[in-house]
Amino acid sequence: MSEHSEGGTTDTVVGDGGTTIGPASPPVPPPSDDSGLSRRTWTLVLSFLVVIGLGLAGGFARVPYVALGPGPTYDTLGQVDGANVVSIEGQDTFPTGGHLTMTTVSLIDELSLFGALGLWVSGRYALAPREEFFKPGVSKDEVRDQNTKAFQDSQTSAEVAALRYLGYPVKVLAAEITKGSAADAVLQPNDRLRVVNGKQITVADDVKAALETTKPGDEIEITYDREGKQQTSRVPLGRTDGRETGFLGVLAVDRADAPFEIKIGVPEVGGPSAGLLFALSIVDKLTPGELNGGQSIAGTGEINENGEVGPIGGIPFKMIAAKEGGATTFLVPADNCVEAKQQAPEGLRLVRVETLTGAVQSIEAIIAGKDAPGC
Repeated sequence: MSEHSEGGTTDTVVGDGGTTIGPASPPVPPPSDDSGLSRRTWTLVLSFLVVIGLGLAGGFARVPYVALGPGPTYDTLGQVDGANVVSIEGQDTFPTGGHLTMTTVSLIDELSLFGALGLWVSGRYALAPREEFFKPGVSKDEVRDQNTKAFQDSQTSAEVAALRYLGYPVKVLAAEITKGSAADAVLQPNDRLRVVNGKQITVADDVKAALETTKPGDEIEITYDREGKQQTSRVPLGRTDGRETGFLGVLAVDRADAPFEIKIGVPEVGGPSAGLLFALSIVDKLTPGELNGGQSIAGTGEINENGEVGPIGGIPFKMIAAKEGGATTFLVPADNCVEAKQQAPEGLRLVRVETLTGAVQSIEAIIAGKDAPGC
């Protein structure tokens, strides 16, 4: 039995007659092993090594994910590094005000485990499989080149769409020529196409239409301008898989036919999604008054040469960047409206956009205090 005194607990051993025969002896510790570390010490050492290993793995081992979050924003009516984002040379322009802001997505690659978790926990970033952005067998340089080309193409499409909207004529150029094709024998890139197989060429689709009644081996005439001089040549059409018509081998593109030059430049940005904002900036600079009424309007959207606005990726992050940059209105491609509406920051007005014309009309309605199509 045990007896407890006010000063503490005292263990005793009780005999047969209930006689206390003295304090119990303390337990005898097991003999120590002088030849090495104890089991407890080994456990502590191993635990310490595991923690160090996990720390090194979490801090340095790369995970197959990228982080996506809000990227930089650029006012297409303003400047970057002292240069205009959109400049027009050889033509008088009108004063602008407010902001027409293009938005971007930030992509962070080569993440460690701890780095990826930290970005995800912040709530500003989402993780996505790396292979969605860097395909197997495609180098980072190749991905960068693809994004750069898409950005350059968006500038060209924005220019054509804006000038078409403003009523400027269009010219058709030979953009790419298939090596060894019929066109390769007579045409060069940037030749202006005038007549193909007797059909006047006013838009790029006219070239395809001019070949609809031909077959491989037919000889046709092509009239084109090169360096201001008009020329006519005859070529025999070739054959290509999957086509019954004759094959000319030229990629024709529409380009604005205006007596001035438009330059667009934003460093370190790739992809096509700034096209809509570039087009709006061109329209604003070439028309009287402030298109945005001096307000801060942001948006996104790919645009083609006919002024049609297509969907883009990363819109939740772009809306966050726009809101943090002071925008009150955000232009949303129609096909992105469902996603945008679900994740729009509070206080940011969403405007549904399908075409450049529709975007201009919606902005004018907002400035006038009228309704505009929303998501």
